[in-house]
Amino acid sequence: MAHMTSRAQHSDQPTPTARPALTVGFDLDMTLIDSRPGIHACYVALAERTGTYIDADLAITRLGPPLADELINWFPADELPAMADLYREMYPSIAIAATPAMPGAPEAIAAVRAAGGRAIVVTAKYEPNAKLHLAHLGIDADAVIGNLWAEQKAEALREEGASVYVGDHVGDVRGARTAEALSVAVATGPCDADELRAAGADIVLADLTEFPRWLSDYLPARA
Repeated sequence: MAHMTSRAQHSDQPTPTARPALTVGFDLDMTLIDSRPGIHACYVALAERTGTYIDADLAITRLGPPLADELINWFPADELPAMADLYREMYPSIAIAATPAMPGAPEAIAAVRAAGGRAIVVTAKYEPNAKLHLAHLGIDADAVIGNLWAEQKAEALREEGASVYVGDHVGDVRGARTAEALSVAVATGPCDADELRAAGADIVLADLTEFPRWLSDYLPARA
């Protein structure tokens, strides 16, 4: 016993370091959920409520950035806080039930879990409404962090230890790269595959149905 203790005390062999558990971040709008129908309906209702013209068809072609970035096209700057509050107040009763999951979204979350990892959501959407979407669709994320856009998303990705971030917008690519996470992009939002690659995405998938196979290939390389 003493001999074994002596070897342990004087061993120069380094202690193996376990690789951190896999954490994958996902964007929400147009990555996990097809938010176009719900957001379209909410903009139509906001226009009716305020008497202000809003081209809802146009607005849903540029989803991703914060709400204020869209509202500034239709309202004076000094009205933005009040209009954002009104939109968010109307949103749950109008947009949640109208919004389906994107193809492959539940399976993508399940693939991360099956690999022993954590699946988190980091989104620019107002956090309470993001959580309502996920609950309605039965998508159980390990954490949901809202109100972060583009490079700001790196704050949450770093804090949660995410090594992969999946999104549909060039802003999501910037967030991943700022966090020094692998950027996996899906061409299901306003940015096409070429734009996502040009922004620096490491991997570009057609949609989330391709994610489980990609993850199964990635895990051995990560190990």
